[in-house]
Order: sequence, then C-alpha cells, then structure tokens
Amino acid sequence: CKILRCNSEYVAATLHLRGPERGSAFCTALRSYSLCTRRTARTCRGDLAFHSAVHGIEDLMIQHNCSKEGPTAPPRPRPPAPNPPGFESLDICDYERSFLYKHGRPPGFQHCAAFGDPHIRTFHDDFHTCRVEGSWPLLDNDYLFVQATSSPVAKGSNATVTSKLTIIFKNMKECIDQKVYQAELDNVPAAFQDGSVNGGARPGGSSLAIRERIPGRHVEIRAGYIGTTIAVRQAGRQLSFSIRAAEEVAGAFTEEQDLQLCVGGCPRSQRMSRSPRGRGRVPAETARALCREMLPVEDVYFQSCVFDVVTSGDANFTMAAHGALEDARLFLPDAEKLHIFQ
Repeated sequence: CKILRCNSEYVAATLHLRGPERGSAFCTALRSYSLCTRRTARTCRGDLAFHSAVHGIEDLMIQHNCSKEGPTAPPRPRPPAPNPPGFESLDICDYERSFLYKHGRPPGFQHCAAFGDPHIRTFHDDFHTCRVEGSWPLLDNDYLFVQATSSPVAKGSNATVTSKLTIIFKNMKECIDQKVYQAELDNVPAAFQDGSVNGGARPGGSSLAIRERIPGRHVEIRAGYIGTTIAVRQAGRQLSFSIRAAEEVAGAFTEEQDLQLCVGGCPRSQRMSRSPRGRGRVPAETARALCREMLPVEDVYFQSCVFDVVTSGDANFTMAAHGALEDARLFLPDAEKLHIFQ
C-alpha cells in the first residue's frame, strides 16, 4: 500500500500555494491526489489511512468547488532543507516514526511468548500450558506467519516441547522481500534461509535485520518496518519464541486466520494443568529449589519451570523460563503486567 506516497505528493504540491491562483492549483492537486489513491485502491483496501484520505479528498473537493474532471499535475519538488519533518520526508519503512506522524502518538505494543512445555503467554496476557504435538501456528496475519513444531518431552509423556520454529516475514513491496527464518534444536542460525541477514536489496531492506546475542543459542530479529522484535532462544533440548509486536500488526488478520496460539491461546482440548501429578522424573521440592534460584517470584513462570523440571528431569528448563521472563521484561509495554499469578 503506497498511500503515504500519495499523501507526501499532495503535501508537496500544496505546501507553497498562495494568492489568487491558489484555487485552480489546489483543485489540480486534489485531482492528482484522488488519481493516486485510485491507483493504490487494490493494495490499500484494508488500510485506515487510505480510507481516511479518500473521504478527506471528497470533502475538500466539495468545500473548494473543485470539478472531478480537469487537469492533474505532477507534484511540486520537495522544499529544500531545513524543514520540519513531514510526509514528504517520511521513511515508510520506519513504522514507529510513520505511526507517530499519522496519529500524533506512539503506537501501542503487545507481547506473546512460547517456551518450555510449551507454555503460551498470549497477546492478551492469558497463560496456558499446552499438550500440542505437531505443527501449530503461533501467528498468522497479513505481515507474519510463525509456526512452532512440538514433539514429546520424554518417551510416554503427554508434555511436549518446541523443537522447530519457522518464521515468515511476508513480502512488503516498499520495504522487504519475503524472508524465511528457521531454527531447529542445535541449529539457531543468525541468518535467514537464503543466507542473508537483512530484508534484501529494496530501499527499506535494512529495516529487517538479524542480530546474534549468544552464538547458536539466542538471536534477535528486528522488523522496524512493522514495529516488531522477535527473540528465538534454545535452552537445553527446547526452543522458545518471544515477540513484541505493534497492536496494528498483531491484529491484522481475518476470521479465517482464527487459529493463532498468540491470539487465542491453546484450544481447550489441548490445555494441561501445571500441577504435576503422579511420579515425576525429579521430586517437586527439588524442582522448586532449582527454579527458585533463577525465578525468585513464584508466578506462572516459576510454576511453569517447576512443571517442566519435574516432567522432563532436565534442569536446563530453568533457563527456558528465565529467558522468557527476561524477554517479557524487555518486550512488555506495561511493566506492571510482568508477573502473572494463577
């Protein structure tokens, strides 16, 4: 959707109009603006800025008695610097800056995580422990597709862990080529599947980039063009996923894309209690002592840690819960929601 370009051209064309000639030149600029929006109609159908521009043009044409038929003109050249930043100099691949300019406030953000058994913290701060086996979508919207593949944590166990993550950054014409990132156990690469480390050769390619935090164990992917940051970690024999996404991006999906663990959590039939039952591989008190070293607050992260250590017998699960909590500390827009108690 190139509505920002149409806005930019209209602002540039009308910025310096003065005097008696302003009327006809203004109508010409409006017709040019209208033509530009019509050309982007197919790709901008779901964009609020596009619909706002269409209605705004109609109102201005009525106010200024402009005919819909008549000459259109190319926009005037951009005014020389220094000038206040405006649409004419706005980088459309910088989501936060673009949103601030359009709405006069910074965007809102949401956080989701999947770690351990897996445990899911949804965008709405619900918390579920899942028995999901096989491949399940964490996200499926207009910008991102994230799929987690789970397998049993131990032979004969109902509990599962994430063994593979596939993340698709969908093609965004102005900014990036489609990019696929894939992590598996003992293979957490600091590059996309095609070997690149950014969004490609397009002008906004640098707005998507991978950064290695801990070699082979922790990568961070920043997608500035959609105001989103993703962390992928490996702790022991499981992978974890955390995301900070702009609200507008997290909510950009249709009714058909209804199965997203980050949005709705686990289906009811796939939810598990975090109260260990029967004989575990490690006594519950031992697991509690191990988890308390990494997680002093006995919240859902702590409960999840105890469940995972008891079920798997693997003390590395303390690191998985600790990493998820650290990501939440960084990614959560509201620090008061860091700890969830159930």
